[in-house]
Amino acid sequence: MIPVRGFEGKTVAVFGLARTGLAAARALVAGGAKVALWDDNSKTREAAEAEGFTLTDLTVADWSPFAALMLSPGVPLTHPKPHWTVDKAKAEGVEILGDVELFARTVNAAPEHKRPKVVAITGTNGKSTTTALIGHIFAEAGRDVRVGGNIGTGVLALDDMHGGAVYVLELSSYQLDLTSSLKADVSIILNISPDHLERHGDMENYVAAKRRILRNQGKGDTAVIGVDDAWGQRICTEITAANRRTIVPISASKAMSRGVYALDGLLYDASGERAVEAADLKRARSLPGRHNWQNAAAAYAAARGLGVSSEQAARALMTFPGLAHRMETVGVIGKVRFINDSKATNADAARQALSSYPKVYWIAGGRAKTDGIADLADLFPRVIRAYLVGEATEAFAETLQGKADAVACGTIPAAAAAAFKDAAASGQDAIVLLSPACASFDQFADFEQRGEAFRAAVHALAREGVS
Repeated sequence: MIPVRGFEGKTVAVFGLARTGLAAARALVAGGAKVALWDDNSKTREAAEAEGFTLTDLTVADWSPFAALMLSPGVPLTHPKPHWTVDKAKAEGVEILGDVELFARTVNAAPEHKRPKVVAITGTNGKSTTTALIGHIFAEAGRDVRVGGNIGTGVLALDDMHGGAVYVLELSSYQLDLTSSLKADVSIILNISPDHLERHGDMENYVAAKRRILRNQGKGDTAVIGVDDAWGQRICTEITAANRRTIVPISASKAMSRGVYALDGLLYDASGERAVEAADLKRARSLPGRHNWQNAAAAYAAARGLGVSSEQAARALMTFPGLAHRMETVGVIGKVRFINDSKATNADAARQALSSYPKVYWIAGGRAKTDGIADLADLFPRVIRAYLVGEATEAFAETLQGKADAVACGTIPAAAAAAFKDAAASGQDAIVLLSPACASFDQFADFEQRGEAFRAAVHALAREGVS
């Protein structure tokens, strides 16, 4: 745990008592603060009480003594409308912040020789893989690395800091909206495409949230920017003009005169006078496809930015074990391989998976994002049949009509069984791909739970095959 500094003897309201909120409450208390905890959900309130916390009903509390409101990132800050806690905080002039901001202030309060290095990663897609990959590279290089944030462990639940540590943090747009003081030694924006617009209102607000990861950087810091989309190109151009830090553009689609890029699976480092081949990514078994080559370029650039040699970084790319729920093989039955890409919660993420295979039996659906799957039409010829689940079934079936065969299955287990039956009947090597292009919240708590349901369904099919 990282004890939070700056609120000693003060009272901080904490709303949202799931993983992030409880970790923040523990860290605030460890740093000498008092906390006033509440949640709209009675079950999470009970869990906090079971841990020994005393609850404060923030709906009727006097907010004037609070030094800040620690808001969990899942709670609406501005859209579709501010949460009632936000309205109360603003009415009393109470500062609103998140757990990453508490971490940032604690880092900033430490003596310079005790401050850790921070690598911060955001983007619409690829954040988790890139975060885990960077953590792997630093671990292989012998550095004391801690990986968390929006992936795995909440930032304040990570081991306490010291000057030799490296924190590698995945940051969502929700978290960044609540962050103002973070000064990352390496900031990464992988890519930007429409997502979470219901929480940000429009694309400009979403991009503004992502750009907050670049705040406070200066001389000696590094900004790694993906330039394979128009938003990334614009950001790279604008911060290059500001010229306050080292800027490393990355690409998985074109050669560049500077930066790090991948072409046809070969990774090139163009940070010197000429581009040199750094790694053959086709040999990295857990990094298939162009989207993973972009992730590898970002991870390589981040590692080089904090002193890892090109040789060490390249070797570590080859040994990366991969990330659960992202292009993960969860079983092979006969000639049928099952790929769990549950983390593909929007169409752009699903595009990355669909582009990696010539033909697939595609399991898709859930709670659809604003733009659905119409943008994937160029990939529909790769879909032998789509197996639709969840709330998006009717809308996806309409989009696919006349372009790809589709069947309504309702649930993940039913879809896995139907896809396996068809794939096995083909008698050929086949891919059953769960890449939902949707949020999971219609049937599951999160994409991890959805991915585990798929894994369990595949294992059940394997047992049936054996029996």
